[in-house]
Amino acid sequence: MRISTMLFSFILSTAVLPASAEILPEAQLGIKIPLVKKPSTRPITVAHIPGLKRYYIADGGLAPMGDENEAPISKSLIHAYDDEGKYVNSSRPGYDNRSIYYNPNSDKLETITYNVSSDVGFAPNTGIFSIDLTESGDLKDTSSEVFGFNPAFGDAATIPSYNSETKLYYAKQERSNKVWVVDLKLREKISEIALDFTKAGVATDDVSDHFVAYSGVKGEELILLDVDHKAVLVFDLSGKYVGKSELPKTMKLRSQNHFNGTGYANNMLFVYHEPEGEFGTYYGFKILKDN
Repeated sequence: MRISTMLFSFILSTAVLPASAEILPEAQLGIKIPLVKKPSTRPITVAHIPGLKRYYIADGGLAPMGDENEAPISKSLIHAYDDEGKYVNSSRPGYDNRSIYYNPNSDKLETITYNVSSDVGFAPNTGIFSIDLTESGDLKDTSSEVFGFNPAFGDAATIPSYNSETKLYYAKQERSNKVWVVDLKLREKISEIALDFTKAGVATDDVSDHFVAYSGVKGEELILLDVDHKAVLVFDLSGKYVGKSELPKTMKLRSQNHFNGTGYANNMLFVYHEPEGEFGTYYGFKILKDN
């Protein structure tokens, strides 16, 4: 009777353990998306909408100075590709995109602009906006405002990740190991995560300066590109270093990979490989093994 009780307690305790995934020692290539249009400015990040089977790649760049002939609207484009990496279409909604992601709560493709944290940015196109799509997922040039500026995001160039379950954002701060946690309803960060770079064996200038991904996997939530060592680092929400996944050593990552050309979509970390193809190629890597 005592053994049965102990066995039942063990089964019950293991049944309620949080789900986690194994970190793959070597990242597995899931998809390659060769860019077929020259980036209007520079490729920033990637989103995916499962129901539409579409990837979206956003360029980012400041708006020109306005004059009597042209409004001060960013020339940056957003590009749609299908699930096989084939080009669909592009649009120019007029934003200096920094983070693009699918929000299942609003069922919208959303973008966060450069300088979302300041009201002296490039208004009226500074903040968070939803990008209009056709029923099939093709991009339109129209959009709607979701939220205006919010100083809680910190650095002007941050590329925040979105947690749709808690409706929180994770905004990595440049030249540091700090990640600010943002609730849009508040004007100040609600907390700060210090990533353990010492345990990870990296310095601030080794890794992506503005982007940390949110994976949605318990205990392995935050994913960071280690540019200099061609690896992907995994941390939990306390900042504890969990492990790493090696990228192919043949990849030729360049200085701009520190600042842009990343993304996390469809359970893959995306890395922009500039030397490959006429306009560069995005690699989607599986970092965490499926349960």
